[in-house]
Amino acid sequence: MKKFYKILEKKVSIALINAGYRTEEVVVNESSRPDLGEYQFNGVMALAKEYHKNPLEIANAVLEQLQKDAFFKNVNIAGPGFINMTISDEALISFTNDNDYTYTKNGKLIFLDYGGANVAKSLHVGHLRSANIGESLKRLCKYLGYDTISDTHLGDWGRPLGLVILELSKRHPDWLYFDEKYNGEYPEVEITNALLEEIYPYASAKAKEDENYLKEAQKMTTKLQNGVRGIISLWNKIMEVSKTDIKKIYDRLNTHFDLYKGESDAETYVPEMLSYLDTLNIVEESEGAKVINVAEDSDKLEIPPMLLIKSDGGILYSTTELATIYDRMKNFNPDEIWYIVDKRQDLHFTQVFRTAYKSKIAKESTKLVFAGFGTMNGSDGKPFKTRDGGVMRLNDLLALVKDESLKRLSENITENRDEIAEKIAMSAVKYADLLPNRESDYIFDIEKFCDLDGKTGPYILYSTIRMKSLLNKAEEAGISYNKINVIDNEFDKDVILNLNNLDNVLNKSFNYKSLNDITEYIYKLTTSYNRFYTENVILKESDELKRESWLYLTKTVYEVNKILLDILAIELPDKM
Repeated sequence: MKKFYKILEKKVSIALINAGYRTEEVVVNESSRPDLGEYQFNGVMALAKEYHKNPLEIANAVLEQLQKDAFFKNVNIAGPGFINMTISDEALISFTNDNDYTYTKNGKLIFLDYGGANVAKSLHVGHLRSANIGESLKRLCKYLGYDTISDTHLGDWGRPLGLVILELSKRHPDWLYFDEKYNGEYPEVEITNALLEEIYPYASAKAKEDENYLKEAQKMTTKLQNGVRGIISLWNKIMEVSKTDIKKIYDRLNTHFDLYKGESDAETYVPEMLSYLDTLNIVEESEGAKVINVAEDSDKLEIPPMLLIKSDGGILYSTTELATIYDRMKNFNPDEIWYIVDKRQDLHFTQVFRTAYKSKIAKESTKLVFAGFGTMNGSDGKPFKTRDGGVMRLNDLLALVKDESLKRLSENITENRDEIAEKIAMSAVKYADLLPNRESDYIFDIEKFCDLDGKTGPYILYSTIRMKSLLNKAEEAGISYNKINVIDNEFDKDVILNLNNLDNVLNKSFNYKSLNDITEYIYKLTTSYNRFYTENVILKESDELKRESWLYLTKTVYEVNKILLDILAIELPDKM
C-alpha cells in the first residue's frame, strides 16, 4: 500500500533539509484549521528552540521550499509557525488511482491468546470482548503482513473439571470410568453440553456449602492431574462435547482459532520448566512456598513475587501461564505474544512476563504484550446481567440482538431472512464491542446498536450494500470506469482525503492494540461517501469523466469497506 502520510512527511523532511534544518522525526497531522489547509506540520517550535531562532523565520524558510513542489496546491503559516498544507487535485487523483491497498509479508510471527473459554461451562457475555478484540487484532496483523497463530487457551484443567467429574460419579456410580480396576474399552455414555452446563454450577455451589464434597472434588482433581486412566478418558469425552459447543458459538461470532490448546497442554511442560528454573538460582523459599522475586527499582506500586509452587506442593494458574510461554517459545518462537484478556489481570501478567524475561524463557527481543480490555455493562453501569441478576449466557445475548434485528429487517426481504438477520445482529454486536477504546468499559444498548441511522454496524452494512448495488447497476448498463479523472466538488474530495488516511489508521490501531480507530474511521469514510452520494446523481451524470470518476471512487470505498469489515470479522449480507 502507498502510504500518504509517509509521502507527506518525507516531502516536509526534504523541505527542512533544503532550508538548512535537520530533524530526526517529522510528523504531519490532519489540520486543526481545515479552513487553512488539510494537513499541518507543528514541528517548527521544537526547531526554534534547538536552533535558537524565531519560529516564523524557520517556518517561512520551509514554506518557500514546499511551495516549489507541485504536490501542494497551497501552503501557508498560521500562528507562531504552524505550517498548513493543501494537496493539489492532480496529486490526490494520482495517489488514489495508483493505490492497491495491500501490504507485503514482513516475516514476523505474532502469537495471539484470546477467547479464554472454560470447558464444561457456558460462554457468558464476559467472553465476548476477548473473542471480538482478539479475532480482529489477528486479522489486522495478517492484513499488515504478519504471520499469526491464534490460541483460545481453554480452561480445561484443575478443580472446575474435578467438580464436574465428581458430580458425574455421584449421579452415575456404575460408569466404568470410575472403576480403577477396569482395563477394557470404555462404553459410550450420554454426555451433552446441556448436562455439563447444569452440573458445574450445581457442583460449584455444593462445594461451597459441603466441606466433605469439596474434599472429594480435590481428590478427584488429583486423580485427573495424576492421569488415572478412567478419569482421563472421561475428561477427554467432556472435552470433545464441550469444545464442539464452544466452537459453534465462536463460529457464530466469526471467531476462529488455529489452536484449541488449554491449561492441560501447559501442564505437560511444568516439570521440564521447573527443572530448568532450578538451575538458574532465582527461585526462593517463602513460608514453605517457592517464589520468584520480580520487583524492580522503578516500580511505583508494590509488585509481589510470583508464586510458583504452593506450600502444599501444588501449582497455580501463574505456573501454568509461565509454562504456556515456555511451550510457545519452544515450539513456535514468535516475535511477539499478545494476550487479549480482562484488564483486571494486569498484575498477574506483569508477574508472569517479568518472570519469563528474568528466567530467559522469553528472549529479550520477544515482545510479551498484555492487551487488557474493559467490561461490557448494562444500563446500570454494572457488568451485563440477566433480568434475575445472573450472568447472561453469550448465546442468550446474541439471540436478543438477532430478535431486534429481525424486527427492523425490511418486509420486502422474503428470502433468507434468518441468515440476513444473523449477519446484521453480529455486525451490531461486534461493531458496538469494538467501537470504544479497548481499555474502556461501555454500556450495551441493544436498540441503539441495531439502529440503521447511527454509528452502528447495521449502518455500515446498509451503506456498503448500497455502494455494491450502484456498481451492479453500472455494470448492467454497460458503463465502464477505470480511474478518477477529476475532482469535481468538496464532497468527492472529502471522500478521497478520508481514503488517504487508511494506512495511518491501520497502523495506529496496530500500535495501540485497539480497534476503535478502525471503527471510527469506517464510519467517517462511509458517512463522507453518503454525503457525496446524496449530492451527486452518479449514473445519470452526462459528463462521462465525472461519472467515471464517481463510479471508480464508489468502487474504491466499497473495496476499502470490505477490507475493514473483514478485519472487524463482520460479514456483509447481499441485501438488507
